[in-house]
Amino acid sequence: MSPAVKATQAGFVQSCGRMIAGVDQQAIHPEVRIGHVHLKVADLDRALRFYTGVLGFELTQRFGGSAAFVSAGGYHHHIGLNTWESEGGSPPGPGTTGLYHLAILYPTRAALADALRRLMAAGVQLEGASDHGVSEALYLRDPDGNGVELYWDRPQDKWPHTPDGGLAMYTRPLDLDSLLREHATSRH
Repeated sequence: MSPAVKATQAGFVQSCGRMIAGVDQQAIHPEVRIGHVHLKVADLDRALRFYTGVLGFELTQRFGGSAAFVSAGGYHHHIGLNTWESEGGSPPGPGTTGLYHLAILYPTRAALADALRRLMAAGVQLEGASDHGVSEALYLRDPDGNGVELYWDRPQDKWPHTPDGGLAMYTRPLDLDSLLREHATSRH
């Protein structure tokens, strides 16, 4: 790393420290949400086949061959896809910074089970499947190597807690057969 970059980083850290010290440490408004994620992709059509064809999002708008927006339930967009800086590119290698994964929240366990059924029908391999106590999650990669988590949250009154009332999340293997039975017995 060059001395100029090191000096810039040191100045930024020092500046942030001063800002934090002088700022009211009140928590962010509780209704703030992550609105959407915008992903750089190598091939827009391939990405659309995955996000609309496999996962079932709806295409809300497309800008030629360079960008598209997809959503669920008529929202303007939950995911933006673009090739502005990445057409024909490859995913970042291990040891680089960037987005670890985007997480897509399903409203019910049955809806997550339907997502698993769709993934299996499309031949998409899972990288993991976990029960976190507060949620159940499926982990995979999209065609551009972006990490994707598909999950549902258990009701808050079912979340595990420590004896002193703190949250006690964990990571245990998710029973995929049980999840698939949920799809077979429920309408999502």
